[in-house]
Amino acid sequence: MSDHPTSSLLRGAEHDRDGRDVAAHSIHSPASTRSDESTPLLSREQNGQAHDNTSPATRSIQSLEDEVGDSKSKIQRRWPTIVALSVLSAVVLVILGLGFAAPAVVEEYAKAATVFEPTDLSIDSFTTSGVRARIKGKFRLDGSRVEKKSVRDLGRAGTWIARAVESRESRVKVYLPEYDNILLGTATVPPITVDIRDGHITPIDFLTDLEPGDVDGIRRIANDWIDGRLGSLRVQGQADVPLKSGIFNLGTQSITETLLFKGHDLPTLPRYNITRLNFHEVELSDSEKGMAADVSLTLYNEYPVTFTVPPLGFDILVPGCGPEGTYELLANATTEEIQVMPKQEIAFTVGGIIRQLPDTLTSVCPNTKTSPLDTLLGKYISGADSTVFVRGANAPIGDTPSWISDLIKDVIVPLPFPGHSFDSLIRDFSMTNVHLSLPDPFADPDTPEAQPQISATVKALVNLPEEMNFPIGVSRVRANADVFYHERKLGILDLHKWQEANSTRVEAHGEGQPGLAVESVVEKAPLNITDDEVFSAVVQDLLFGGKNVVLGVKAIVDVETETALGKFVVRDLPAEGEVPVKPLTGGDNQSFVPQVGDLKILQTTRSTFVIEAKVNLTNPTNYSAVVPYININMLNNGTLLGFAVTENVRIVPGENDNILVMATWNPSGLGGEQGRIIGKELLSQYISGFNTTLTLQTHNGTIPNHPRLGAALSNIKLEIPTPKLSPPKNPNRPDWDDDNQDDKSPRFIDDATMHLISSTASFTLLSPLHYSTVYVTHINATAYYNHTDPVGEIVYDIPFAVRPGATTSPRLPVDWSLDSVGYEAVRQALGGTLKLDAKAIVGIRVGQWTERVWFTGGGIGARIQI
Repeated sequence: MSDHPTSSLLRGAEHDRDGRDVAAHSIHSPASTRSDESTPLLSREQNGQAHDNTSPATRSIQSLEDEVGDSKSKIQRRWPTIVALSVLSAVVLVILGLGFAAPAVVEEYAKAATVFEPTDLSIDSFTTSGVRARIKGKFRLDGSRVEKKSVRDLGRAGTWIARAVESRESRVKVYLPEYDNILLGTATVPPITVDIRDGHITPIDFLTDLEPGDVDGIRRIANDWIDGRLGSLRVQGQADVPLKSGIFNLGTQSITETLLFKGHDLPTLPRYNITRLNFHEVELSDSEKGMAADVSLTLYNEYPVTFTVPPLGFDILVPGCGPEGTYELLANATTEEIQVMPKQEIAFTVGGIIRQLPDTLTSVCPNTKTSPLDTLLGKYISGADSTVFVRGANAPIGDTPSWISDLIKDVIVPLPFPGHSFDSLIRDFSMTNVHLSLPDPFADPDTPEAQPQISATVKALVNLPEEMNFPIGVSRVRANADVFYHERKLGILDLHKWQEANSTRVEAHGEGQPGLAVESVVEKAPLNITDDEVFSAVVQDLLFGGKNVVLGVKAIVDVETETALGKFVVRDLPAEGEVPVKPLTGGDNQSFVPQVGDLKILQTTRSTFVIEAKVNLTNPTNYSAVVPYININMLNNGTLLGFAVTENVRIVPGENDNILVMATWNPSGLGGEQGRIIGKELLSQYISGFNTTLTLQTHNGTIPNHPRLGAALSNIKLEIPTPKLSPPKNPNRPDWDDDNQDDKSPRFIDDATMHLISSTASFTLLSPLHYSTVYVTHINATAYYNHTDPVGEIVYDIPFAVRPGATTSPRLPVDWSLDSVGYEAVRQALGGTLKLDAKAIVGIRVGQWTERVWFTGGGIGARIQI
């Protein structure tokens, strides 16, 4: 409580030491001459006043002296009166003596001993020019607070004699010396009587009219305080207070006192708590709609004051794009009457109206990527605190006095606006109808076209916060999404281009929140691979895992919304979800076994040839892909034998027919001598009908402008069965039992005819090449019966042609094994057929390419003729 020695003298009922009330009273005597600051609290009358200003005590003494000189005979009859007047005169002389002898002492005593304890401060009413306040408290003089004994004793004596002091109505003016001595305000104080005896308590209860002074100056001080530039404040109070004590007029006391407030003495903005926030649509006129915001707040009043705040109007501002101190109007707000009670929590509601969103509020600021509204909403949604600014409205609300709006209209107060962390604001994030496009091999590096691209239908369910109770739609979306696999970052899905979207409101069910189902079709969004190892693991699991691969997506989404205020963008919404990707195979590679047809040999060298083929394959997934260009190595037993190239291919779910593939066979050039040997062995096994495989492997040249991608996938080796070639049917083949024949194995020797007398044999050869002639340059073969019994041998070095389709070879000389069981079986089958096996070394040539391979065949139908 304040106990400042210069506190005002206040009126009220007096109490003596025993607690008895002394009636308060006011004195309305003529004003006395003004005294200076050193004038004591109990001062004597100055000389030179009119004779009618002589104090009653002085006139009584003069009358007494006249009576004594004129008629001493009357003394005996009036001695009680003489004694009383003498005592009174002595008291007056003491008072006057104290006033003449020790004015500075009494003033020092009054300053040190005065104690005023305010108990209640309330605003009774707001007037047209100011505030009528009611002040309650306790006044006393406490001599023990005075350090000097002489001052303490003299002060106690003087105030005991005077007993009480009454001040007449006075005006107190408060100035600010450090702000060009502007007038802060004026207070009109009514007559007040206080008991000035040491330790006596005077209850105080009075009304005072407070009027603001220089309004512009007050606003300047308020802005300095709000902006933190007010480290201290020096306040000077000035008042001329007429005083009297009993029947004695003590003159006018000129009081000037300076107080310095700094540090904790300066008040701070009260802390508040937003308990409820509700946005809803309102009708502004017949054709216009706006957005209303109802905000419920609480704050604690830590001061012992009671008052009613009248309805007020405010402008809600947010920082603009300009320099510091530039603001944009967001909304107009009003408050109803607010009852403020001392030392209690105050609850009230602020209602705001957003009529429109100006372009300056929604336009992106220069050299940035956000608008003022983006900054506010972004911080709010992310849970970070932001700042809005409140400025008093220009016009008063209702019956609120105009001086209040004049006072606050240019005062801008920053208010913290606490954020609201929306957990899983965007949920159920998914992608369907995924379409993958490999990079364009001819695109410039570091362009979107040089990256893998994804097209898909993106779906998400946006939770609508409970504060949002108005119609809202989504017209466009864009995002940057990080893609993860097993919590390791795979890459960045670039969706920075606006994508058209549509939305449907989904009502809440049970304890859930209402939502907005948003769907958007994304076209060719670049996927920037940032970790090659992770990408390789994803593809490997898709190929060989046999189950869904779940990719994690964490995105920052911009949403263009449509509300009653028009379209505006809400930026940087966090989104997180999972995208299950179906496996490319069931765990094996049978689904990717291609069927090769329409084979053409385009060019040859001594050890290489280039073929063109049309390939049919089945895509078992729901995903599609566009392949502008791809080059894949072909290996066997870890040795590079050749490579295949395809261009401008679109792979769709299900059957994919007639995919044009160019393949180069160059085992010795790519694999050296080891490659030549393995290549020869692979061809021999293949034409003999063995189950052979090829390994497909990417390399840094797989996608020319994206070597990292090809290299990343190179550790994935896709092993597939060697595609089967389908030779034509033999038109001369008889209709005989071939149930044991494997139709899936290549059948290059379809049948044979053996002539016993001429010791020759001819063969029907089926060529899978529809456009090229194959030459057989050498044969060294042995025929067997029952797999092990030799029948005869053929050695032939004269080349002959095997043209497309079915070709009958020349009669080749046979050296019979006459003493063998096999030959005997042939003789016994004369005129019929016999199934024989064969093993051979065969030299073949296509164009310039030549090779000698071995061949093992079984179940060859041979007609035995004489």
